[in-house]
Amino acid sequence: MEKKKNLSQISVPHTDNANFKIGIIVSRWNEEVTNALKEGAVSTLVEAGVAKNNLLLFDVPGSFELPSAAAMLLDANEDLDAVICLGCIIQGETRHFEFIAQAVANGIAKVGVEYTVPVIFGVLTCNTPQQATDRAGGKHGNKGVEAAASCLQMLHTHKQMYNRK
Repeated sequence: MEKKKNLSQISVPHTDNANFKIGIIVSRWNEEVTNALKEGAVSTLVEAGVAKNNLLLFDVPGSFELPSAAAMLLDANEDLDAVICLGCIIQGETRHFEFIAQAVANGIAKVGVEYTVPVIFGVLTCNTPQQATDRAGGKHGNKGVEAAASCLQMLHTHKQMYNRK
C-alpha cells in the first residue's frame, strides 16, 4: 500500500458557509511557514463559500500566544463562530520545544472547551525546518487547508448540535 504524500486531500463542506464568522490567529514566529498556512486556510474557507469579510485575521508574536489571543478574540466578538490557530514550532537543541508545544496544545483545547465553539489547532510541531515546509504547501500538503476544513466540519457539527443558524 502506497503512503499518501499529500495529506491535505480532504472533504470540505461547501454548503451553508456564507454566514460563518471565523477568526484566524497566526503566529509570526517562522513567518514564511505560518503565512503559507494562513493562505491555505483563507483560500479554503473562501472557496467553500465563507464571505471574506467574515474572516477576522490577527497575528501574534509566537505560538505560545495563540491560546490567549483566541480567548481575547472570543471575548471581544460574541458572534464569532470559530477560531483557527496557526503556528509553527520547530525543535531546537533544548527541551523548550516540548514545553511550548504542550502548553499551546493544552491552551487551545482549553479555550475551545470553555467557550463551546470550535477552536482549531493548526500548529505544526516539527523536528526540522524542512518538515515544516513540507507541511505548509510542500509534499505533505498544507495544514492550513486541513485546519480550515476541520473548522467547517466542526461548525456544521456544532450547528446540528445546537440547531444554530
